[in-house]
Amino acid sequence: MDIIHLLPDAVANQIAAGEVIQRPASVLKELVENAIDAKATYIQIIIKDAGRTLIRIIDNGTGMSETDARLAFERHATSKIKEAADLFSLHTMGFRGEALASIAAVAHVDLQTRRAEDELGTKVEIAGSRVTKQEPIMCPAGSVFSIKNLFFNVPARRRFLKKNSTEMAHLLAEFYRIALVNPHIAFKFTSDDEELFDLPESNIKQRIDAIFGKISKKSFSQQLLDIETTTNLVKIKGYIGRPEAAQKNAHQYFFVNGRYMRHPYFHKAVMTAYSGLLQGENNPNYFIYFELEPDMIDVNIHPTKTEIKFAEEQLIWPILMAAVKETLGKFTVAPTIDFDQDNALEMPVTNKSELGNIRPPQTSFNPNYNPFGSTSANYKRQPLDWEKLYAGFEKKETTKQATLPQTNMEKPAEPKSAEPNILHIDDTVSKVFQFKDKYILTPVKSGLMLIDQQRAHIRILYEQYLQQLEQRKGISQQLLFPETLEVSMLDMPVLEELLPDLRALGFDMEKTGKDSFSINGIPTDLNAAEITDTIHDMLDSAKNTAIDLQQNKREAIALSLAKSTSIHHGKELSVEEMNDLINRLFACSAHAITPDGKPIATIITHEELDKRFQ
Repeated sequence: MDIIHLLPDAVANQIAAGEVIQRPASVLKELVENAIDAKATYIQIIIKDAGRTLIRIIDNGTGMSETDARLAFERHATSKIKEAADLFSLHTMGFRGEALASIAAVAHVDLQTRRAEDELGTKVEIAGSRVTKQEPIMCPAGSVFSIKNLFFNVPARRRFLKKNSTEMAHLLAEFYRIALVNPHIAFKFTSDDEELFDLPESNIKQRIDAIFGKISKKSFSQQLLDIETTTNLVKIKGYIGRPEAAQKNAHQYFFVNGRYMRHPYFHKAVMTAYSGLLQGENNPNYFIYFELEPDMIDVNIHPTKTEIKFAEEQLIWPILMAAVKETLGKFTVAPTIDFDQDNALEMPVTNKSELGNIRPPQTSFNPNYNPFGSTSANYKRQPLDWEKLYAGFEKKETTKQATLPQTNMEKPAEPKSAEPNILHIDDTVSKVFQFKDKYILTPVKSGLMLIDQQRAHIRILYEQYLQQLEQRKGISQQLLFPETLEVSMLDMPVLEELLPDLRALGFDMEKTGKDSFSINGIPTDLNAAEITDTIHDMLDSAKNTAIDLQQNKREAIALSLAKSTSIHHGKELSVEEMNDLINRLFACSAHAITPDGKPIATIITHEELDKRFQ
């Protein structure tokens, strides 16, 4: 009996959906890209329940005929390519014809579309790859895709969806990528009946500022530097951030031919150009757009088309790095050698009629002049009176000897006063010592222990905050003047998810707008002047947590807050403070390393010390 058989279309579409449609953000990406290909100038996005219940995309594009509306949901149905060679000359976003078929395989789909030249549009309803209704309707020109109950027939996939805040963060991240590369298109984004973005048609810089400018302390666009270079191979343009505006969780975007991409190799080129200009773990913001011939790139190596292969990426790397370096040098951010004479000062040129009157400078000298002649002839050495030279020598020596005993009695008094602090330790003095206001030194049985005071305090505070999160017993101090915290739409769902834990630590926060909070109280150990920076650091840590578990989020919050409130290097500590820090450190469950794996203390053994004196 034969065992090989063809899969039904519905099953094949579900398998394809597993690659193309991974989460609600994948649906948004595919449908908005289709709207862009349809030459839409206005796109509205409506989200319900982070995409689980509804994802609706409304556009004013070209629309579809009755036949096209039905055929668009067939697998590999596309208007973009006709033969294999077309894959290497693509100027559109979607082209494989799998998106709509994959979406229809795992959701209820409602499409309303009409072409401008048609009087009536058409409505198509599909559930699980099966067309349930198609009928003519009255509707505006363009298309309206409504995707309802995503993964309704694949419960295993639906269970693997993350929390609403996480899925909403992915939806916003996908929206940013599309909006940043299409500033000529107006967008409106609504989530659960709340308008998050209303972006008019603009240029690239205005679009960047409209999305990210709200959370910046000063105008985000003022922190951006223009970058532009054109070669026979590639054209590069966009904006890079000033080094002083760098941050841990920077906004970094690459686009090629109107498409977002991830490219670690080109990212390294940008970071190389910033070498020596960044502090700590900060990263620069950049929004860089590449333009080159479509046959020089391959966008078909990944189902989501975010990983793109360049035919000449090794040649583009130095071009990109040089362009970034040139921009940093042009704006006097970094030193550079500029041989461009366009902006050089013009030196005045003498009138040609006056050139005939100009004579070269004349010099004259006496060839018989001898600089040593007159002096050597008239010079006479003055006789030395040796008796005068040594006169009184014996007398001065006698005086010096007479005063010497008195000097010997006075000078040893200074070393005696300093000797106890240098040569030996008094039993009444504590056996701790602070070095460079950074390290605490204390003797132990095996030798001399050196403790990093900041890392030790981080470990102590980390365990303290983690205990407060578990027991929900954080102590809050009310602020006399409440602080206003503004966050990006990408961070808003993350912050809302963290609010219960933040309140457990002692944060008293209330939402005052769609992207702002009022901070009325903070933990007792926290500096009010650094409160907004501290919360942004906690958001970055929470977003970068690899595993989406509540315990991991709490650990990220505790570590971020501990780093913000810990004593820093350069703070002088008293003997009592040093002893208290050491005692609290060794009372912790782990005292050898910080929560992020950095060593806290080290010991120089007796043997190592003895070797230095051999």
